[in-house]
Amino acid sequence: MHVKPLLLFSRGDDDAEFLYACRFPVEQALYVRFGEDDDLLVLPGMEVGRAQRQARATRIVDRLEMGWQDGPDLPKAWLEVARRVLAERSVRSVRVSPMLPAILYEGLRQLDLEVEIDRDLFVRERRRKSVEEVEFIRAAQEAAEAACREVIALLATAQPRSDGWLWLEDSPLTSERLMARAQATLNEIGYLAREMIVAGAPDCALPHLRGSGPIRVGAPVIIDIFPRGSTSRYHGDLTRTVVVGPVPEEIRRMHEACVAAMDEAISRLVDGANGREVHHAVCRTLVERGYGTSTPGFEGRSEGPIMNHSTGHGVGLEVHEPPTIGRVDCTLQAGDVVTVEPGLYLSGLGGVRVEDTGLVTSKGFQDFTTLPRSLDPADYL
Repeated sequence: MHVKPLLLFSRGDDDAEFLYACRFPVEQALYVRFGEDDDLLVLPGMEVGRAQRQARATRIVDRLEMGWQDGPDLPKAWLEVARRVLAERSVRSVRVSPMLPAILYEGLRQLDLEVEIDRDLFVRERRRKSVEEVEFIRAAQEAAEAACREVIALLATAQPRSDGWLWLEDSPLTSERLMARAQATLNEIGYLAREMIVAGAPDCALPHLRGSGPIRVGAPVIIDIFPRGSTSRYHGDLTRTVVVGPVPEEIRRMHEACVAAMDEAISRLVDGANGREVHHAVCRTLVERGYGTSTPGFEGRSEGPIMNHSTGHGVGLEVHEPPTIGRVDCTLQAGDVVTVEPGLYLSGLGGVRVEDTGLVTSKGFQDFTTLPRSLDPADYL
């Protein structure tokens, strides 16, 4: 069956589809795949040398060779390059990404091209991670662990004060200070994390609140670090919850329930498993321990702590990518790299979440994560 050539414009150096196609992060470029071992990467002259070293494309050219004209209208200039590239091969029909900006889609149509939006572009390919990709993600997970240990070490060093806050040296220990330490640790070993979560109570009752301000004594701190390799561009994803000082009984029970739910999910992660059934098993575990969820049929006790998100998601060039382990029917496949992250949250109290990342195989789940799952900072040192 004839497959239409694939045409991609880079949407920035973190464009996952462009990265997957040619393994080259770049702000502006055009990529065309005419067929197997027949592809072309067109970029600014200053990027050609780097591309020749890093990119996976059979032909790499300076955009000037394709008639590039400088001007204020960048989309128009890139569309003219695309026109010349396609005319060189008499191509009148192309596939494009569903993420293609509307102005470029419209411009291609105005070139009298038949433009097909490939809604499943690279979805299957990106889900089935290669040996190289698995190692990239495993290394990113190790980086996340290193940063998490640094955060927890600072928490363990902090001193409780009578005002109810943790102090380090002569000032309160804050989420910002902890995130700065994590960022520095990641940068030193070749990883980046544009965002992360280090959120103390009661703010950590909101699962994706990044965290700010001082950290309370005897209250949960959620640490969620999802770094990206500066070279590989692949992510890891890790969450731990710790408490400095006396652990409230409710937090201890919430944590035990989340760890039990994580173990239940991991025991079910195997090639052919249904992601929705795995999620339901997690919800069932939490409900049986007296908690609630936002999943229909597993509401449980709504007036206490609840889990209001999915059990997990795929990880790769994006920190959130297919498959989903949640409410949607989805068959897991060998080669999927996924997270498992049960959590419980209660406004005014805070939250608890634990998260591992690993590989689905025909024999079960290969967990990349080695950190303890303890609430006690001392257990991580």
